[in-house]
Amino acid sequence: MKKWLPLVAVLVLTACSSSGDGKTYYQLPQSSSPAMQAVSQPGTHLLWVDQVAVQDYLAGNGVVYQTSDVQYVIATSNLWASPLDQQLRNTLVSNLSSALPGWVVASQPLGNDQDTLSVNVTGFHGHYDGKVIVSGEWLLNHQGQLIKRPFHIELKQQADGYDSMVKTLAQAWQQEAQSIASQLTRIN
Repeated sequence: MKKWLPLVAVLVLTACSSSGDGKTYYQLPQSSSPAMQAVSQPGTHLLWVDQVAVQDYLAGNGVVYQTSDVQYVIATSNLWASPLDQQLRNTLVSNLSSALPGWVVASQPLGNDQDTLSVNVTGFHGHYDGKVIVSGEWLLNHQGQLIKRPFHIELKQQADGYDSMVKTLAQAWQQEAQSIASQLTRIN
């Protein structure tokens, strides 16, 4: 009997320490290949991703799912591991860095000769028809000229569930980063 006591004690402690609250936390996946950042030299393009703001209904901890044309559910058990606006900003910097070789893209000010990008996200949620919606607008300050563009992306989820929804949302966000990068290269 004494042989089993340590094993029982370990099992009891493990059961007590595990999260029994039924909550799942999600983090947007980073791009698969780490971005190589250019060193700032004369002629290097500098981009400061100033902010990524999200609508109030997206700013909480819960992952959002639209259940009808007018109803949204903010999950109480499927939560963002860190604030959504921070995740969106970090992944945007990473995705733009990958998509804009030779550019220095940062979440900190880079100096006087930088372009400044701000994004307002109005939709970043699952939808009752099996799609995800990523929408909003971005504003670029390029040499004193302001350029504003709306975006709206709908992608079909490949499977049911929050895991698939978060992965599809990340894919749509990466697609928007590619679109922004394409526009930036045309402007510069």
